[in-house]
Amino acid sequence: MSHAVATVAALPEVQAARAWLERFDADTLAWQRSLAAVPSPTGGERQRADAVAGKLAELGVGNARRDEAGNVIARWGDGEGAGVVIAAHLDTVFPEETDLTVRQHGTRLVAPGISDNARGLAGLLAIAGACRQVGIRPPSPITLVATTGEEGVGDLAGAKHLFADAAFRPVAFIALDGAGIERVVHRALGSRRLRAVFRGPGGHSWAAFGVANPTHAVGVAAAAIGELALPATPRTTASVVRIGGGSSLNTIPQEAWLELDLRSESESALDTLYGDATEALARALDAANRRRSAGTAPLTLQIVPLGYRPSGVTDPEHALVRAAVAATQCVGRTPDLAAASTDANIAISRGVPGIALGAGGRGGNTHLVSEWYENVDGPAGLFRALLVVGAAAGLGTS
Repeated sequence: MSHAVATVAALPEVQAARAWLERFDADTLAWQRSLAAVPSPTGGERQRADAVAGKLAELGVGNARRDEAGNVIARWGDGEGAGVVIAAHLDTVFPEETDLTVRQHGTRLVAPGISDNARGLAGLLAIAGACRQVGIRPPSPITLVATTGEEGVGDLAGAKHLFADAAFRPVAFIALDGAGIERVVHRALGSRRLRAVFRGPGGHSWAAFGVANPTHAVGVAAAAIGELALPATPRTTASVVRIGGGSSLNTIPQEAWLELDLRSESESALDTLYGDATEALARALDAANRRRSAGTAPLTLQIVPLGYRPSGVTDPEHALVRAAVAATQCVGRTPDLAAASTDANIAISRGVPGIALGAGGRGGNTHLVSEWYENVDGPAGLFRALLVVGAAAGLGTS
């Protein structure tokens, strides 16, 4: 165990906080259930943000405010700046009309978003409550943030807004995202999402046959994306995720499109992949236009950016990662250093040490309406996060 984590774990107030997390485990689970039942689609997080701000006030963290992006921000402790940031995202992938009823199946809670990220938000509240109730005040201030726009088309909007302020320069950034007690996400999985739209004159499928067909171009492009050479290391992926277009069964469409999800742990590999993918799209356009009848109008191609998430890494030897590894070992688990796309991507890309941790328990079927959570070692997972926060904030050093 690292010296910093060992020092934090031995402090009487930290042991008191651990006891609080265990004693209020049922309350934490109740907060998780209640938050999961509040609709919070990306871009529509206000109702859940209100619930989080209200609960923070009940726990004695009464200075919560909203920023222009809708993030809920609260702070305690002395000193200037953001200090150590603990973040958990408010939004889910589910539309507002989704049935969010939380069901109990044996030892499991089942509901859309029950783990991702009702668990992270409940963990944020529990850590805040424990620290406030036992009087933990580390040398560095603690900033709590419930962020907006983490999922999908949100494109990490809340976290990007935080870091758009040059004065926002945390000592460390720790995202609580979903369930789990072993993973330490220190590698930011970057992505570029785009829509390629092919447009042409269209016409009757018999009478106008020979005009350049946007759907044919989409098919050629999709096949070409599937054949791209991708490096195994760093892991890099290219996926055609949606295709659409056309207006009727007997009409050559005037428009067809496909959407791409490009990912890599390396920014340079992602840049290369983006170039290769856009070249493949251009070749598909050229192929369709070369086959069109003489005198007919060519297809055009429009590339519409849908999202950009930067990649990067917090060095595994950095004190923050070492503290997370030590804290995982402290609760009797084997740390698993991993890559993922989380709010920590933005911190890492700005040169701020960042990681993401699960908030205890076990979860599965993420992003499905059958998503589930099982509260196995839930308090231990939150204590792990508290140890990391304490070490990063210099607890026990003064």
